[in-house]
Amino acid sequence: MTSPLTASTPEVRPEVRWTPRLWGTLLVLCAAMFLDALDVSMVGVALPSIGADLGLSTSTLQWIVSGYILGYGGLLLLGGRTADLLGRRRVFLVALGVFALASLLGGLVDSGPLLIASRFVKGLSAAFTAPAGLSIITTTFPEGPLRNRALSIYTTCAATGFSMGLVLSGLLTEASWRLTMLLPAPIALVALAAGLKLLPHSARERDHRGYDIPGAVLGTAAMLLLVFTVVQAPEAGWAAARTLLSFLAVAVLLTAFVLVERRSPGPLVRLGVLRSGTQVRAQLGAMAFFGSYVGFQFLVTLYMQSLLGWSALHTALAFLPAGALVAVSSTKVGAIVDRFGTPRLIAVGFGLMVAGYALFLGVDLHPVYAVAILPSMLLIGAACALVFPSLNIQATNGVDDHEQGMVSGLLNTSVQVGGAIFLAVVTAVVTAHTPENAGPQAVLDSYRPGLLVVTGIAVAGLLIALTGLRDRPARASVVVARSTTPEAERVPVRD
Repeated sequence: MTSPLTASTPEVRPEVRWTPRLWGTLLVLCAAMFLDALDVSMVGVALPSIGADLGLSTSTLQWIVSGYILGYGGLLLLGGRTADLLGRRRVFLVALGVFALASLLGGLVDSGPLLIASRFVKGLSAAFTAPAGLSIITTTFPEGPLRNRALSIYTTCAATGFSMGLVLSGLLTEASWRLTMLLPAPIALVALAAGLKLLPHSARERDHRGYDIPGAVLGTAAMLLLVFTVVQAPEAGWAAARTLLSFLAVAVLLTAFVLVERRSPGPLVRLGVLRSGTQVRAQLGAMAFFGSYVGFQFLVTLYMQSLLGWSALHTALAFLPAGALVAVSSTKVGAIVDRFGTPRLIAVGFGLMVAGYALFLGVDLHPVYAVAILPSMLLIGAACALVFPSLNIQATNGVDDHEQGMVSGLLNTSVQVGGAIFLAVVTAVVTAHTPENAGPQAVLDSYRPGLLVVTGIAVAGLLIALTGLRDRPARASVVVARSTTPEAERVPVRD
């Protein structure tokens, strides 16, 4: 029996070189990640136009964003394990096709509920493409410099897509909000056509122990209810009976999920993965990283548009230096990881993030962009360039191929749940400090406690990262997710 923390020599694989076909494979996977980020950032700027055109209330508009988060965050664990069991290529391509159809539907409907439904389906499909795509990379590129470079390029596409989405949404919304919904459809179809030819056929697990249906039901229900409760809590009230009962139900579902997973011969999430400090730090770091950034981006967007009177395009361009810095550094991060290791880069990145957030606390109602805002954007951009690829590398290193989808789903779940929880907390803090009929200065003052919370979340991420510096480096990989199941019980089947 192999311990989850057993040090072992990495599996010897045939030499992998950067052939044109391999670049094409990575490009297809990057396109899906790019679309996920693009879609999230584009819809926010288009919400006022959508509300005016379809006659939707503010609470209904919220669900155009929340519906996507609900489908994405609630089904990631199921998506990751499904990729392992049914085949990563198959799951990725089917989900990408569904994403394209949902994008087309979202741009054509004239009903608020149908638009929200299309957003939920898009989030659901992203919950399958994200872990499947990441696990295709980690099983195609051997652990080490090649995988590090591939993951740095892959994760950079998320930041690039998010930044471009902000700019494109400002331009497209001027013509029609429907263009922001339709744009991902042709890109997804092109990526789907290319993926059919380029993506490698992967071995899928024919699990004689059976599928973990109870675990899948409990895990998915717990994540869906958790995300739903967090999203609704600011509106319903954190101390409201409905909110408290929902959190209690989440706790019950998660407890039942853990009990089922401990006894299941083929669990949805093998809990032994979380015995590794390296893995736990990656998951907690992902929550702190994305949660703090989403909260920061939310407050800064309000500050620029509501208080400074900047247009959507002007606001998007203000964020652009951060995304541009990430895009420019994409080819360098892999080599930096090879030299210094993920724990150091994550710690340095969180330090830069804390500095960027703290620096922004001093803004006023008449800022000079180059002095008051640009330094924070550059620091945060540098932090994103270091932290996000390093977290992905740290979470997937030392994990057996047949569990890469599971770990990828777990990491993406941490990202989405962290974003949902901390954004709701920041929103609640700002709302509590905003007086009625407040003037511009009072509104700005109400933002500062929210910025302090954002900074505190990043500080927590830094402290978590610093604990990883105490680990002694080892030449051999540490296996954090090796199954105890004999190899004879896993029969590879090409999808």
